[in-house]
Amino acid sequence: MKHELFDIFDEHMNLIGTATRRDTHANGYWHQTFHCWIVTRDADGQPLILFQKRHPDKDTHPGKYDITSAGHLLAGETVEDGVRELEEELGLRAAFADLTPIGTIPVELRYLDLIDREFYHTFLYECDLPLGQYRLQPDEVVGLVRINAIEAARLFAGEADTVSASGLETGEDGRPVPVDRLLRRSDFVPHGELYYKRILDAVKHHFL
Repeated sequence: MKHELFDIFDEHMNLIGTATRRDTHANGYWHQTFHCWIVTRDADGQPLILFQKRHPDKDTHPGKYDITSAGHLLAGETVEDGVRELEEELGLRAAFADLTPIGTIPVELRYLDLIDREFYHTFLYECDLPLGQYRLQPDEVVGLVRINAIEAARLFAGEADTVSASGLETGEDGRPVPVDRLLRRSDFVPHGELYYKRILDAVKHHFL
């Protein structure tokens, strides 16, 4: 994986060349990722947003709750190619045309010695598939939880200390088990308050 090639860009998203995954993160080159947030509804029609739980052996942010499905775009790939992440991580086939675009969001993260500068190509996808019917990529994803979008917005705005999450996570025997958790902001990958605000504002706009 460290030898995968990415297209790299300047801060204005002008293509400047290619680099390996390792060099891209070591040198802080801007590169592209695909993000898709799955939204469903509760019995009252309120929007719920799905978060995946990252595998505890991931090299960055292990065990944290994150975007429903996301991944890097390799050199030469288009944004449309990113829809493959839904099938790879969740076993979900979706047509790119059925996704709702939010926009491209530049975000810079630092983790240990990594400098991660990414252009997030970000989408919403409405899906009412029961959680037990998703097929999680076992070395990447160990759970899916639903969180009320309004409550999530309060959490990331600093108006609440915790948020309720319920779903399925992989147990010690490798089988999914139901979970109900109270999560804090520190339990989520720190994409930044503005990023989460933009996502949740878009969910409210399209689903309320």
